[in-house]
Amino acid sequence: MLSYGEAAVATERMAGALASLGVRPGDRVTVFANNGLDYLLAMLGTWRLGAILATVNLKLADDLAYYLGDCEPSVLVYTHEMHERVRSVVAEVAPRTRLVCMDGPKEGALALGELLDADLPPPPDPADEDAIAHLSYTSGTTGRPKGACLAHEPTVRASRCIAERLRLRAGDVSLGPTALSSSYQLVGNLLPALAVGAACHVLARWSAEAGFAAIDRIDATALVANPPMLADLLAACDREGRPPGRLRYALTGGAPMPPALKRAYRDRWALPIVESYGQSELGGFVALGYPELVMDDAALARVGPPPPDKEVRIVDPEDRPLPPGEVGEIVLRGGFMRGYWQRPEATAAATRGGWLRTGDVGVIDRDGHLTVRGRRSELLEVAGRSWFPRDVEELVLALPGVREAALVGRPDPELGTRPVLFLAAEPGRVPEPGALRAHITSGLGLSGELVEVHLLDRLPQTPTGKIAKAELAARARNSG
Repeated sequence: MLSYGEAAVATERMAGALASLGVRPGDRVTVFANNGLDYLLAMLGTWRLGAILATVNLKLADDLAYYLGDCEPSVLVYTHEMHERVRSVVAEVAPRTRLVCMDGPKEGALALGELLDADLPPPPDPADEDAIAHLSYTSGTTGRPKGACLAHEPTVRASRCIAERLRLRAGDVSLGPTALSSSYQLVGNLLPALAVGAACHVLARWSAEAGFAAIDRIDATALVANPPMLADLLAACDREGRPPGRLRYALTGGAPMPPALKRAYRDRWALPIVESYGQSELGGFVALGYPELVMDDAALARVGPPPPDKEVRIVDPEDRPLPPGEVGEIVLRGGFMRGYWQRPEATAAATRGGWLRTGDVGVIDRDGHLTVRGRRSELLEVAGRSWFPRDVEELVLALPGVREAALVGRPDPELGTRPVLFLAAEPGRVPEPGALRAHITSGLGLSGELVEVHLLDRLPQTPTGKIAKAELAARARNSG
C-alpha cells in the first residue's frame, strides 16, 4: 500500500524507467499481467510520459498477436508466467518491441525491478491534456476488437462527475476486483477515487471468500464489481449473516444487473446497488445511478440519469429524437473517444453527426432515467414479433434457484428466428422446461412454447465478466 506522496514518487521512477527504453509521447506501452501494484504504476508511468496505455487481458493470450500487431507498442510489460507466449508472439509480429518482465530478468527481457532500482529521472511532463491516454479495446462482439482512443481531459472530467454522483469523499475506501485491463476498473474504481483523494484498492483475483475478506480487511465503503461477482458476494453475505466492511454501496457494470439481484441486496442487507452503463468508446458512463436504495420495484431495471458531462438521446432509425417512454437507439455526445485507432471509416460510422452511436436500444423515462433494453444486434424477430432478450432473461432470473440466463437466436425456416434460452440453476432447483415456457408466456405475452431450453452448470463469460453470447449463439446453431 502506498500513500499519495509515495505513489507520486513511484510514478516518477516508473516514468524514468520507461523513458530509458525510448518511450516518448504518443508511443504505446502494453501491459499484459495480473492485477497488482506494478501494473498500476506502469499505467501511471505511461500517462506521466504522455505515452498511450494499451492493456491486454491475460484471458486473451490466444489473441495477443492481434493486439500487438494492432497497437505496435514500444514496450511490453508482462508477467513471468506468460514469458514463452510473449517471446514467440513478439518475435512474429512486433520484433522491435522492448520486453520488460515484472518478476525478474528473462531471456530477451529486462527486469522491471532493476529498471526501477536505477531511479532514472523522467523527462519534463508534457502536460498535454488533449493527448490520447488509453487505447480502450472493444469486446469484439461485432467484429475484431477496436482500440478506442481516450484522451486525458475528457476522461478526467468524466471521473470527477462520477465521483460527484457516487458522493465519494476523501474518507472513502474503494475496492475494485475486476481486471485492470478493463476501462470499467479505471472509471469505476481508480480515477474517481483518485479525483477526491480517497483510498483505492485493487484485488488481484476474485472469489466470493477472498472478496468478502478483503472488503472486511480494508473496511471498504465502496465495491466496484460486476453482476456475477455481486451474485457470488450475495451468497457469501447470506452465509456470513452480514455484509462485509462498511459498504455504503456497490457499483455494478460491464453487463445489465438483474433487478432480482438488486432487490435481494436491498431487502436482505439494505445495501444500494448502483448500476452503471458505459462502453469502451468513452472514458466514463452513459448513465449512472445514485448510491441510495430504490424502494420502487418497477424502477429497479433503470440504470439512472446521464452524468453531467454527457448529453444522451433516444433516436429512431432516421436519427430523429424520440420523446420520453419510446424505445430507440441510445446516442450521446460530450467526452467520448477521439476515434478508433487507425480505423477512420469505423470512426466516421460510429460518430456520425457528432454523436456516438452506442448500438444499444433503450428508453428514457420522464424522470430522465435510462433503461437499457439490449444490443440492437441482439433483437430477435420471432414469427413476426420483436423479442428483447433482456426481458426474457430478467423474467427467468426472478425464478427461485436460477443463477444465470441468456436468450439467443438460431435461424429457423418457419419462425425466422428460434429463441434459445440457456440457464444455470442451483442444484435441485432447476425449473421444469414446460413451466418455464408457460412463465414466459404469462409474464411477457410472448409465445413461450417456441423457446428451446438448455441447462448448463455455468454460462460462459467474456474476459470482462459479460455472458459470452456469441459463444452461446454458436452453440445454439450447432444444436439445431
